[in-house]
Amino acid sequence: MAKRVVIIGSGFGGLFAAKALRRADVEITLIAKTGYHLFQPLLYQVATGILSEGEIAPATREVLKRQKNTRVLLGEVTDIDVAARTVTSQLLDRTTVTPYDELVVAAGAGQSYFGNDQFARHAPGMKSIDDALELRGRIFGAFELAELATDADEVDRLLTFVVIGAGPTGVEMAGQISELARRALVGDFRKIDPRTARVVLVDFAPEVLGSFGDHLSASAQRRLKQIGVEVQLGKKVVGVDRDGVTVEDEHGSRSLIPSFCKIWAAGVSASPLGRRLAEQTGAEVDRAGRIATLDDTSLLGHPEVFVVGDMASLKHYPGVAQVAIQGARHAAKIIEGEERTPFVYKDKGSMATVSRFHAVASVKGLRFSGFIAWLLWLAVHIVYIVGFKNRVTTVMHWFVSFLGRGRSERVATEQQVLARLALEQVGDSFSLGSEAQIQERTSRTAKVR
Repeated sequence: MAKRVVIIGSGFGGLFAAKALRRADVEITLIAKTGYHLFQPLLYQVATGILSEGEIAPATREVLKRQKNTRVLLGEVTDIDVAARTVTSQLLDRTTVTPYDELVVAAGAGQSYFGNDQFARHAPGMKSIDDALELRGRIFGAFELAELATDADEVDRLLTFVVIGAGPTGVEMAGQISELARRALVGDFRKIDPRTARVVLVDFAPEVLGSFGDHLSASAQRRLKQIGVEVQLGKKVVGVDRDGVTVEDEHGSRSLIPSFCKIWAAGVSASPLGRRLAEQTGAEVDRAGRIATLDDTSLLGHPEVFVVGDMASLKHYPGVAQVAIQGARHAAKIIEGEERTPFVYKDKGSMATVSRFHAVASVKGLRFSGFIAWLLWLAVHIVYIVGFKNRVTTVMHWFVSFLGRGRSERVATEQQVLARLALEQVGDSFSLGSEAQIQERTSRTAKVR
């Protein structure tokens, strides 16, 4: 009888674990709370109107449809019972219990506000399609509201964009908002000049892209300044509200940056499933909620449970896609029956775009910046986008955005902007109800129409 392998998550770790087992004599069940594989590094391009969400999030079923040993289930995993070897997931009011012989947990991470969760109300993160679409509405909406405003101070507040966090996501987001204002939207408005928009990048760190090293950090900061991004380093964010962002410098002096659109690009927190596993296995979790694994990515006392990607704490490996991909492939080899060996991450480098035709890249000790690094970034991202169709349409939209001035995805709706806050007001008790209740409400709605 084929081994039953359950994989939790459809991100890089989950998807590549499933693909690595495509020829194995196993029965795979992949459980994920979304029906797509999200190419998270390009979320900022969805938020700024370059790409559509479909181009960076192909349907998981479509990606795996030719893999006959794999079944995909939609649902949020609410419990893992390592003693009974079962995974419990829920979709609406339907609960599903799935047994396993081997388990790969790759549930990823969410946004962390470092204990200030109230900031999320006014500063969405950048971890999901919902986040990106909400931010698209907020970014483009800020220009629309500024066109209507009659007070000069209000116009300034509406045209001030604050990005919190000077890592790759923050730098890329700040750069694209600046280019949006200074290139793509020029001439679209009659009352305001989008080029007067103020883009502020804030971080408590002493430099942008600190993990890239002094040379590339300085190059990125110079380029940000050239394209009009105001970089404020050594500033701690102590308040985020409707009016703007309050920062505190090293001397304890506080100041307010008036802003309508705020974006949180600082900090991650691992899936709560890590703590659930720790409670049952005795494994340690770090401050970010990542669970400590053995060198082979399994859990102490449970060689059948593997944790990969952003959830795993192993040798201080960074929370990047390549760690998840390589860790997933390593776990898959062990599941197939290969000898248990330590997982060793092979660093293939880091890169980030700063603006059109300018990026920074660190690859195997070599450091690049400028156009060459941008071409390298382009090539790597094309390779890792899943699906030929997605690659073609993505390249076409990049052509329009980078060589021209257009943004092909500027549509934003009130629903995208308000849905998250509406769900928060409803609370955790919200439920769509049973299938029968849903059908009854749908029937009543149809009759009214």
